[in-house]
Amino acid sequence: MSQLDYSFGARLVAPNRTRFRFWAPGTQQVSLEIDGRPSMPMRAGVDGWFDVEADCGPGSRYRYRVGDDMAVPDPASRLQAGDVHDASVVCDPDSYQWKNTDWQGRPWHETVLYELHPGALGGFAGIARQLPTLAELGFTAIELMPIADFPGQRNWGYDGVLPYAPDTAYGTPEQLKELIDTAHGLGMMVFLDVVYNHFGPDGNYLGAYAGDFFRDDIKTPWGQAIDFRRRQVRDYFIENAIYWLDEYRFDGLRFDAVHAISEKDFLVEMAERIRAAFPPERHLHLVLENDDNSARMLAQQPGRLYDAQWNDDLHHVLHVMLTGEHEGYYAGYINQAAERLARGLSEGFVYQGEAPLYPGGEPRGEPSGHLPPTSFVLFLQNHDQIGNRAFGDRLTTLSHPDALRAASALLLLSPHIPLVFMGEEIGATTPFLYFTSHLTQELADAVRNGRREEFARFSSFSAPETRERIPDPNAESTFTASIPVADALVASSWRDWYKGVLAIRHAQIVPRLPGARALDTQVLGPRAVKARWMMGDGRVLMIAINLGAAPVAISYEQLADGRGGTILFETQEVPDAALRGELPAHAIIVLLEPAP
Repeated sequence: MSQLDYSFGARLVAPNRTRFRFWAPGTQQVSLEIDGRPSMPMRAGVDGWFDVEADCGPGSRYRYRVGDDMAVPDPASRLQAGDVHDASVVCDPDSYQWKNTDWQGRPWHETVLYELHPGALGGFAGIARQLPTLAELGFTAIELMPIADFPGQRNWGYDGVLPYAPDTAYGTPEQLKELIDTAHGLGMMVFLDVVYNHFGPDGNYLGAYAGDFFRDDIKTPWGQAIDFRRRQVRDYFIENAIYWLDEYRFDGLRFDAVHAISEKDFLVEMAERIRAAFPPERHLHLVLENDDNSARMLAQQPGRLYDAQWNDDLHHVLHVMLTGEHEGYYAGYINQAAERLARGLSEGFVYQGEAPLYPGGEPRGEPSGHLPPTSFVLFLQNHDQIGNRAFGDRLTTLSHPDALRAASALLLLSPHIPLVFMGEEIGATTPFLYFTSHLTQELADAVRNGRREEFARFSSFSAPETRERIPDPNAESTFTASIPVADALVASSWRDWYKGVLAIRHAQIVPRLPGARALDTQVLGPRAVKARWMMGDGRVLMIAINLGAAPVAISYEQLADGRGGTILFETQEVPDAALRGELPAHAIIVLLEPAP
């Protein structure tokens, strides 16, 4: 494990002695205030650093006094005694006794991700109770939406302001470690979504004493940009990533919206330092969300930086095919949708630098055809793509059920890394809405009104009365409506289906993924394609899918180059239709072509 001496925060140096380090370049004096004790002046160092040691141990509550009228929580607080405005708590990082101490993780190509919201599944303890079921279905990893402390009891997590502190709305640090330990005992990895591109709007005190943390010459959708030109800022976030992987033994991190980080060399440095902090035998996985489609970040040589990127391109074109929607960013995927799907399956990114997503914009992306298919995380739904809709609609309410099954089979059996959002595996029709629990009425009103105005540019929300129907993010009912549920019979049917299809993936696809590469694609119709990959063992994987409402012409010879093959999965109508020279509507066939 890493022996990093963290730059920020409170660290035990003996059972009842703690060192406190605090970066406050905007003030000349700082005092440590431990509950029930006199204030202690902190020693001023160079470059805005302050430090002091105190005779106190785990459970001690403290703040930093940065002015006559302001005492603030630790920006690297490991735990809050309440909420984001309250005192921070000294923690013992070694108090939890790990059971699965030999766990080294799993190789990336074995990953089948299940993204979840911790609160919607009952907090850390509630998630732990569901792990055996998820493992039995064939999921090898869960991914937690952000857990950094946020204001209130309900939030997506992207309003976090204390990146080192797990929010107590979900449980204690020990319960989080127990969740991860339990997952490891079941052979499952645990990923965490981390947000390094902004802080939330309530509870971030850094501007009051460390204005140098931010810059005003760049605008972001969330306010002030973080100044990644500064060494202290870089260390704050890079050490945070190492902290989650080290102290909590997470197996991987998903980095939110890194395109909003202006200094791209920071991403390189972060990956290099994370990997250098751990022994090579430990499987650690770093995944990007990056609208820039920067293939260079996914290069395997000379040194691996990031394992994969969430592939929004493939999601968008599949969503267009399944729903026919065409507004917003879906407009960039309407024309030649089948050609775009074929390119995405073969080369990863649809946009590779030749064209902008929006008219008049900058060309988007970099060539990605040289990357292995496991460099791309494929999904039909995730928290953003459901929850950023006005009413949180799932594909079960937007698409033809047979088309959704075919697309789900493509998701689970392609050589890309699949991600499933909680509730998909039970066929949930309940929404996943955007929810918060901001502590002031002013901020709650601003978020509610801002969200409703955000949809005014869409034709279906042009009328004010329609926008008024959009759920209030701050209402508790908006959160409770987002807990995934389904009819018992429907849920059982979907679970059985997932279990069967993922068993095929683990038996036939996963062992062949190392060394896999794309071969070719063929457009079969407006919403139908055929794709082939040379797998690592020399076998050829072929998938033909038709998401359209009408059959497309195809011969059996086209399905397997006239040489037969081993069918891994097919929808019921495919065999008879193929004899008639058709690939039916809403159908898929997956097969291994015969060995040469």
